[in-house]
Amino acid sequence: EDFEYMSRVPYSSAVGSLMYAMVCSRPDLSFAMSLVSRFMANPGKEHWKVVQWIFRYLRGTSGAYLKFGRTGEGLVGYVDSDFASSDLDKRRSLTGYVFTIGGCVVSWKATLQPVVAQSSTEAEYMAIAEACRESVWLKGLYAELCGDTTCMNLFCDNQSAIYLTKDQMFHDRTKHIDVKYHYIRDVVAQGEIKVCKISTHDNPADMMTKPVPVSKFELCSSLVGITV
Repeated sequence: EDFEYMSRVPYSSAVGSLMYAMVCSRPDLSFAMSLVSRFMANPGKEHWKVVQWIFRYLRGTSGAYLKFGRTGEGLVGYVDSDFASSDLDKRRSLTGYVFTIGGCVVSWKATLQPVVAQSSTEAEYMAIAEACRESVWLKGLYAELCGDTTCMNLFCDNQSAIYLTKDQMFHDRTKHIDVKYHYIRDVVAQGEIKVCKISTHDNPADMMTKPVPVSKFELCSSLVGITV
């Protein structure tokens, strides 16, 4: 019965339309889109209800838009990760990051990590490595446009993961981490990126990894440049 009902529902088209909005101008949809897009091959009624809720949310926040201004702040990154809370099937963690230039959001992403993390520190560390690759590209582009080659700040709310980016020693809980995730250590050692601590309540990337209440959405919105 569910299969027959869903055969008449334009689930893929609806998710594709929402994905276009998320990629172009609505970073606040990142977490929701990372969930509904996992069931494109075989969606159910519950998944279709979630898509309808997202459309209702868009209708209720139709006045939200990206606001671009001018401040003295250069390229800044924010990164966050959950720990196996959004993927109940394979228990993979979610990576989310936001990059701003002059206080205005220019790049964002929410995606599942390719491997299962065995601790919150490992999940955050892999999220930092993913954000690091994006930051290297953005930093090169920003240097071409503005001539600014100073060290960039990448903010994370996990102190253990920050220490791991600087500590070259091997530990029992980290020696299994793949080589590609240790790329961040070379970038930090070269002085290209500085990983800094930020409170979870002040981290705008937090809305990329979990649904946030209205009060916290207003805080994150002010940080990433969304004006409601």
